[in-house]
Amino acid sequence: MKSRTLIIVLGAALAVSVAVNLFAATAAWTALSGQQRIEQRMDGKGPDDQRPSTHELLESLTPETRDRVRQALRAAGLAARPDFQQARELRRQAVAAAAVEPYDQARVAELLSQSRAAERSGRERLEAEALTILGALTPPERAIFSRILNSKRGGGGGGGGDHRPSGDAQK
Repeated sequence: MKSRTLIIVLGAALAVSVAVNLFAATAAWTALSGQQRIEQRMDGKGPDDQRPSTHELLESLTPETRDRVRQALRAAGLAARPDFQQARELRRQAVAAAAVEPYDQARVAELLSQSRAAERSGRERLEAEALTILGALTPPERAIFSRILNSKRGGGGGGGGDHRPSGDAQK
């Protein structure tokens, strides 16, 4: 075997080895951090503002109720989607406006204000639909599923929580 071929083979073997090690390290980190979150949730030691995912909340319902609630959540997400899309677009415009000369602080502030208003409108739609859904549940189901009103998950805060505009939050 020529030395050039040997170098190529060894280089490829090294690249494969590095890729496998990166994959293994990432998988191990994900498994360990996921295990810690699960343990915190089971021990009740997580922050008070955490809530289970929408999928976990749906799993707590009976199958027939779960399907009905899933469809209602999807419809609510689709109804709120334009508001969230508008909020994202206005935020993009604000970022672009902040980068141009001359800098127009009033324009950027107005775009950010409009973005927050659009996001607030989308959240209000989602919350209104959540209240309607809660009204259709039995008291035990409502006690469990009412945690959907807490928009914070995993310490997320105002960045969107578990509200997915497409309404596919349960997948």
